[in-house]
Amino acid sequence: MRRVRLEIVGAVQGVGFRPFVYRLATGLGLAGWVSNTSGGVEVEVEGSDSFLERFLLGLRTGKPPMSIIHGIEERELPLEGGSGFEIRTSSRGKVETLVLPDIATCDECMREVLDPDDRRFRYPFTNCTNCGPRYSIIRSVPYDRPSTTMARFRMCPECRREYEDPMDRRFHAQPNACPECGPQLELWDADGEILAERDDALLCAAHAILEGSIVAVKGLGGFHLMARSDMEPPLLRLRKRKGRMKKPFAMMFPDLPSVRSACRLSSGEEALLRSPQAPIVLLERRETESGISELVAPGNPEFGVMLPYTPLHFLLMSEIGLPVVATSGNISDEPICTDEREALVRLRGIADLFLVHDRPILRHVDDSIVRLFRGEPMMLRRARGYAPLPLRTRGGASVLATGAHLKNTLALSVGDNVFVSQHIGDLETPQAMAAFDDVRSGIEDLYRAAPRAVACDMHPDYLSTGRAVESGLKIVRVQHHIAHVYSCMLDREVEPPLTGVAWDGTGYGGDGTVWGGEFFIFNGQQPSRFARFRHFPLPGGDAAAREPRRSALGLLSVLLRDPAGSMPEGAFTPEEVGILETMLEKGLNSPLTSSAGRLFDAVASLLDLHQKTEFEAQAAMALQHCAEKDCPEEAYPFRLAEDGELLVVDWEPAVLGILDDIHGGLRPGTISAKFHSALAAVVVAVAQRAGEEKVALTGGCFQNDLLLENCCSALERKGFVPVFHSRLPANDGGVAPGQVMAALRSSSDN
Repeated sequence: MRRVRLEIVGAVQGVGFRPFVYRLATGLGLAGWVSNTSGGVEVEVEGSDSFLERFLLGLRTGKPPMSIIHGIEERELPLEGGSGFEIRTSSRGKVETLVLPDIATCDECMREVLDPDDRRFRYPFTNCTNCGPRYSIIRSVPYDRPSTTMARFRMCPECRREYEDPMDRRFHAQPNACPECGPQLELWDADGEILAERDDALLCAAHAILEGSIVAVKGLGGFHLMARSDMEPPLLRLRKRKGRMKKPFAMMFPDLPSVRSACRLSSGEEALLRSPQAPIVLLERRETESGISELVAPGNPEFGVMLPYTPLHFLLMSEIGLPVVATSGNISDEPICTDEREALVRLRGIADLFLVHDRPILRHVDDSIVRLFRGEPMMLRRARGYAPLPLRTRGGASVLATGAHLKNTLALSVGDNVFVSQHIGDLETPQAMAAFDDVRSGIEDLYRAAPRAVACDMHPDYLSTGRAVESGLKIVRVQHHIAHVYSCMLDREVEPPLTGVAWDGTGYGGDGTVWGGEFFIFNGQQPSRFARFRHFPLPGGDAAAREPRRSALGLLSVLLRDPAGSMPEGAFTPEEVGILETMLEKGLNSPLTSSAGRLFDAVASLLDLHQKTEFEAQAAMALQHCAEKDCPEEAYPFRLAEDGELLVVDWEPAVLGILDDIHGGLRPGTISAKFHSALAAVVVAVAQRAGEEKVALTGGCFQNDLLLENCCSALERKGFVPVFHSRLPANDGGVAPGQVMAALRSSSDN
């Protein structure tokens, strides 16, 4: 006979882990107890040696599907005797447990929602320990009902019975509720007047959407704005009201057959759509008529698609019966709305009606966006379903990272974990900064962390950098592109030595230029810049990010006496040309850049795809999407030159080749394909000079799956090992965890 104490760490709260332990122990006739702690789950168990071995094996092989075990620490204890096994109340202390993300509704709960004989028939807030809200409702750990926004709802006797029965799948399901005791729906008009309640509210909302209304729907982590995807009038109203005329909208489909009718769908993509994370998945549109308006994703060969992931969405979509736009409930550049009263103010003039409920959302959580690349998920926006699950690293002092200015997230290291916040967005508005501050205080409070240092971007004018300075903590400034490479290393759990390739639109370089086409050597010491793209000026500075024509003119000004003469007709007025050429000649507000993102913009402008853009990377996306897929493997030439200790990638031969092909009438799709192939050749050429086997590909440019595939294939043919993102975005949403890693490495090196 033996008695052991087990300390189990990982994602083991809110997933039915204690009742699982209870059932496993009682089934083997073992004595003892199980309890939640701030560190995870603690178990004391006593019995014969053979049964204890079966118990320990069962912990790992039969654990609940959403649980994650990072470690089990075992300690021998004196025998106590006694019989029976119990579930004890939670104990508190230093927080080390993992908070789970919000999880899509499980099949068992959906069966109940659809069963007319079940007491939860058509109840839109049905959940159990295997599904439902977590991160969006939790105030503190351990994860108990009083520590959530469900504390205000007193359970009815039947829900209480389920909650207290260790054999029930709703045992300690903290959001447990039913139509008698839980949250309820209401449909409001634009003034907040109640038009309908409960199921009638849902039915009326569905009818309004079918009739062409825009309805703001309060869901799991915030509001969606919903409208029919096949009717142009509501879509045009939505675009005008939201201030988003071209950027693609995400869509929610009723079911998989409706997705297949509009999109090409692989088994891997289907699995992503049906997964507990239930993200938006980028899918290739079918060329056949789908009935979906071109206003949903103008000029884009992909749709952003998700399936219903809560009973509310499932019931609503079942009534509508066709795909709807389901875009974030906000004005462009603002965070998503979470509170119904706030939504009445912020979404006034956008939504015609409001389908709301009275379960408070503590944390805004957008939909995650994922694409499948080489058979595995590649994260583009990390939020619902994934945040705040951590990535593992070697321990160190707690560090907070404030991230980038665009696509902002925060990161916090606690012990061996790097916790990454949900997507916050672009820090362009007071509402965005308020959300930033809320997320920061929330993540520190949740893990009861007292960071010893704060890592931030080197850019002195970033608002996220300003918040770091205001913290009063030790500041670690991390160069933007070095943070990108560290993020990729953390994502794929790789160590130096390697070559880091970081390509994006803009990053503060510290040498008076705008970086964005960078190559680094990581060899165990402090990373060093190894190569960059050749500089060219950006007339108007930041304005070039919104006007690809400026990047093109700046590029050509380095090569040609009459740069405007080689621009597409109508790209500039004569007055504009005069002003910009004067700026370039005198160097006025025309910073030099090595940016690969601006190089993409320039080529897109030369092909007359976009001269001005509405959203980030619009021109680069158009250049990617027009590339011919069956084009022969030709590539424009580049040169490698020396600039002191730096290798410089000279794009002049490629740009001159592009101009020749344009004047020769070559198709834009062929030019784009040759340009993408050239960039892959550049990566290989620099990697050969750097001499490291592993090559990390990171930065927003590598969200371009054509570029990424070209680079990976070209590297592999030459014997290199490409390393690319999966769990963290390659874009600026991955910068914060990279900043944490840079700070931790810097601390350990010192």
